[in-house]
Amino acid sequence: MSWNTFGRVLRFTTWGESHGPALGAVVDGCPPGLALSEEAIQPFLDARKPGQNRFTTQRQEPDQVRILSGTFEGKTTGTPISLMIENVDQRSKDYSDVARAYRPGHADYAYDAKYGFRDFRGGGRSSARETAARVAAGAVARLIVPEVTITAYVCQIGDDEIDRSAMNFAEIGNNPFFCPDSRAAKRWEEKIDAARKAGSSLGAVVECVAQGVPAGWGAPIYAKLDADLAAAMMGINAVKGVEIGDGFGAAALSGEANADPMRAGEDGDPEFTANHAGGIAGGISTGQPVVCRVAFKPTSSILTPVDTITRDGENTEIVTKGRHDPCVGIRGTPVVAAMMALVLADHKMLHRAQVAER
Repeated sequence: MSWNTFGRVLRFTTWGESHGPALGAVVDGCPPGLALSEEAIQPFLDARKPGQNRFTTQRQEPDQVRILSGTFEGKTTGTPISLMIENVDQRSKDYSDVARAYRPGHADYAYDAKYGFRDFRGGGRSSARETAARVAAGAVARLIVPEVTITAYVCQIGDDEIDRSAMNFAEIGNNPFFCPDSRAAKRWEEKIDAARKAGSSLGAVVECVAQGVPAGWGAPIYAKLDADLAAAMMGINAVKGVEIGDGFGAAALSGEANADPMRAGEDGDPEFTANHAGGIAGGISTGQPVVCRVAFKPTSSILTPVDTITRDGENTEIVTKGRHDPCVGIRGTPVVAAMMALVLADHKMLHRAQVAER
């Protein structure tokens, strides 16, 4: 299986499977001299790890990261940084039915059709477990862009959206949904409990805002900042859609309504009165907050019977037992933030290579 690496100057490769002994990432291209420790990475993994409340999978993984290479005396050396996270709570027996039949909506059939072989234990590489490695790599990327503040939050679960007039970023850490609207978070408790008890699941939309991105990161054609963001987000397991700025909503606007008007600021830089473009124009950052939204599909592993076929082509139905997220988008929130950090760090380094010091 190829294509396990993402990035141009700052590159990371993830490795490992959901039910293997461990998984991890190798981050290559990180500048030397940056302070890096396992303690600095761990809080990001703690935000994503399973089993923290009844609204996520009950798989109990401590997700303790180990730095195997690339640091000396607490600082990066410029050599590849290898990060490892052990799997300690696999229950492969839960996937005996998946071994003989495909889960509709999951990657089971597509993997089998491509490779003629698949790791059915938790989905192998197609499992959202792989994203723990991305979060660890994203913690390294944040060291490269200290001027940027990245905030990710769930803005919709199922068909229930937050009230944007009631948004308060201080609320994100006060509920299990990374939700900036306390009233929406209360509603979502009932929605997810109902879905879980019914043996079903719900989708979600995660919004990510990066503040402090200077104007000029990105490129006009084949290294567009928004294109790389879209690719990074679409590469997250269970993601089916990405919007930058107004996204699809821009299609319903007129030219003047979609414009981001500018006035001269006191320092000579423009002051924008709107941000429909999501902080990116022509593939290059404008200095406004970079905003993207990521749509997660409902978890495909559910207890509700679904029609499918066996590997031998016989009709059957499948019920997926085991421990699964009733809404995978919740724990996808730290993953979205990590991918934002990885793309921005890569583009900061690309920018330096393109224009040197100006």
